[in-house]
Amino acid sequence: MFHDLTFGTNDIARAERFYSAIFAVLGQPRLPDNDGWIGWGQENGFSLWICLPFNKKPATAGNGTMLTFKAESAAQVRAFHAAGLANGGLDEGAPGVRTRYEPSFYVAYLRDPDGNKLACTILDYDGQN
Repeated sequence: MFHDLTFGTNDIARAERFYSAIFAVLGQPRLPDNDGWIGWGQENGFSLWICLPFNKKPATAGNGTMLTFKAESAAQVRAFHAAGLANGGLDEGAPGVRTRYEPSFYVAYLRDPDGNKLACTILDYDGQN
């Protein structure tokens, strides 16, 4: 069900030291850096990413934190987004391809009624459905 977890930080170098140490103990590999993000886990499986919050405000518990759900199709991503909006969620990014990450990254973003950020993605979007 989950694809990745993202946590915000105010100090990438400090976070890198901490997470490198604990993931070395846990046997989780470091993933290639991605546009200022650092991560550990499986390239095509579950992973944890650390980054500065996109809104440029200080990271706090919850700011920069996002749960991403793995979808089976782009249609499922769109249905996730629509259902969230219809049930009290707020739009944080309409369904679509985000080439900033990679050419086949199709995703939608929401905030739940309490303000928690959620995403739903299909990783290998081929332009169909």
